Amino acid sequence: MVTNAIMEAKTQMKPQGDIGNMQAAAGDLGNGAVHILTIPFPAAGHILPHIDFIHQLLLRGLKVTILVTPKNLHFLNPILSLYSSSNNVETLVLPFPSHPSIPPGVENMVGFPISFGPIFMEAMAELYNPLFQWFQTHPSPPVAIISDMLLSSWVNSLSSNLNIHHLTFMVTNANSTLPLVRKGMKKLSPSIELFAKNAVVPSLKSWGIIFNTFLELDGDKMKIIKEEFIEHDRLWAIGPLLPIKATNNERGGPSSIPRDEVIAWLDSCNRVNSVVFIGFGSQISLTKLQMEAIASALEESRVRFIWGIKGDSQNMVPLGFEDRLAGKGVVIKGWVPQQAILDHRAVGSYLTHCGWNSALEGLLGGALLLAWPMQVDHFDNTNLLVDELGVAIRACEGLTTVPDPNKLARVLSKSVSADQPERARAMKLRQAALDAIQMHGSSHTALNSLVETLSCIRK
Repeated sequence: MVTNAIMEAKTQMKPQGDIGNMQAAAGDLGNGAVHILTIPFPAAGHILPHIDFIHQLLLRGLKVTILVTPKNLHFLNPILSLYSSSNNVETLVLPFPSHPSIPPGVENMVGFPISFGPIFMEAMAELYNPLFQWFQTHPSPPVAIISDMLLSSWVNSLSSNLNIHHLTFMVTNANSTLPLVRKGMKKLSPSIELFAKNAVVPSLKSWGIIFNTFLELDGDKMKIIKEEFIEHDRLWAIGPLLPIKATNNERGGPSSIPRDEVIAWLDSCNRVNSVVFIGFGSQISLTKLQMEAIASALEESRVRFIWGIKGDSQNMVPLGFEDRLAGKGVVIKGWVPQQAILDHRAVGSYLTHCGWNSALEGLLGGALLLAWPMQVDHFDNTNLLVDELGVAIRACEGLTTVPDPNKLARVLSKSVSADQPERARAMKLRQAALDAIQMHGSSHTALNSLVETLSCIRK
């Protein structure tokens, strides 16, 4: 049966330990004297993959300075711990610029809606002058800057004035990027048009472009971008980037339940692919009605589950829910050890907003994606994975949509109890992703090529 074959494959193929080392199996290709500055955007969904990317640069011998503001320094703990004996990673901590629309003391978008993105982009642009002065006084300044896509507009200008190269790190894929720059592909709202103008278009004007994707999934869209929107070959698909693993440093932030307890509960679930994981990232806040619909669906479906919620006054499970389903599931308030959960053999499906980081993590973990796209690139990712590739199932759609609990219950139940063609296709795509980051795979080769290109730059 298909189910047995998939279960066996998932059990055998689960990534173990620091799988990021697979991408660097060729050893150091870079020159330690080559110094790069990286500038992540202060949102969890941007800074975490950026750190995983930095890990790959360090593994290949580059020297990297990471720019952060004081209250974002904790995101770097895993990588600073991992490279504590190395001289090749440094931090540049600059004060977060004040902005009238950002409360004092706030330095990242955790807990803020996506509408605050342009405001944080404006605030970060105020780092231009301090950075310019830092370059002028540094005894051995970086020869290139790699910034997040949301910072490209002003970093393009900064690098030009410094007479160095700027490369953009895209946390989205080429499939969701293309409609933002190719006129007529789809109707864009005014806010998305403004986002494309201020972030995506400048990104494609940088000296080099780096996507967290892989050619076997996204190669055709990357080819279109290369042929229609850029005038060079400096385009790299280096994903899926895998999370680093550093001792005693939890990725992201605090959680209501320790990671070890979560894994122990999953270990007690003896059946492979029997647990549904529910999580919507750090930006999404569900309404009371949406929380109630999910809770009702879980009760009706009787599936085992892990549900990650923000745990604030709005995102709370209904009264009595946890008592009624005691032993059947786990509700985690705050930060969720998402990758560890998805990597566990007991997890069979993942109800997700289909943000690109989460989609890749679910795919690599072998979980069947139950897509509930809500905003920005979620819809393009869902169209790609559900409609084009048939590796995921659309469970709901829309930021304010309240799903029918009965229908959602059937989706949840079926996702962990029945043979589904989407799961078989997803496992094939998962293998293609793993192959891409193995030695001689497309992303492994692209990472090496990127480092070789950076190593050839001289001030």
